[in-house]
Amino acid sequence: MEFWFSELHTPDVKHSIRVNKHLYSVQSDYQRIDIFETPEFGRVLALDGNVMLTERDEFIYDEMITHVPMAVHPGIKDVLVIGAGDGGVVRELTRYETIERIDLVEMDPMVVEACRAYLPSNACRLDDRRVHITLGNALKYIRRSENKYDLIIVDSTDPFGPSEGLFTLEFYGNCYNALRADGIMVNQQGSPFYKEDARAMQRSHKRIASTFPISRVYQAHIPTYAAGYWLFGFASKKYHPVDDLDTQAWLALNLRTRYYTTRLHLGAFCLPAFLEEMLREVE
Repeated sequence: MEFWFSELHTPDVKHSIRVNKHLYSVQSDYQRIDIFETPEFGRVLALDGNVMLTERDEFIYDEMITHVPMAVHPGIKDVLVIGAGDGGVVRELTRYETIERIDLVEMDPMVVEACRAYLPSNACRLDDRRVHITLGNALKYIRRSENKYDLIIVDSTDPFGPSEGLFTLEFYGNCYNALRADGIMVNQQGSPFYKEDARAMQRSHKRIASTFPISRVYQAHIPTYAAGYWLFGFASKKYHPVDDLDTQAWLALNLRTRYYTTRLHLGAFCLPAFLEEMLREVE
């Protein structure tokens, strides 16, 4: 008998992946955590029935949420990562020798434990000497931080359930205060394709645009996420994500990537007409 894992993208659309083995399943204090072994996508992490990452395509998400701001801001030393207990974003950040400290705030300790055990390619740098893990509420953590970080990466789940508070005007204001005078915040903005996701994206962008002087949206194509089309938000006190891209400096680092390039960086901010219109409606 075949076993399939299905994620509902809307009440009328679902994405299904054939599963070889259900490796891990637990109900934590916050959510249900499942890890599957699949023939097409390798190991798959799902939270509350939603795909968070797969071994096959996680590099797209982690590279685009990390390298875009790192290629723009030349002096990033202190980084706050919210969520991302799987370790993929931390793995990418630790490739930069210029980064001195990475604070990772993850709500659910069982996510970190599960990924250490079953997704070592993501969690492989969580023990880097520069990484400091705080298990707890990111909303409380960010309120206590002021003028502390050069970069904040908000790698949260979607704006429903446990992560809803990470998409509020108050939260973005706290992030603004936690950043230094030239700081950058990058967050996942979901998919603009299905109606409920699109409305959530617009709400988030409106709040960010009202908080930061520079606010732009960029895109990537991730096969296992809703509609295979995903957005990120770039918000900054000083740097423009295109005008201030330092291509030569980033290329000089000789970092090997599988998705991100400086050419793609520029193209990622060239949005389709329907999306530009959606953003204009709330700006």
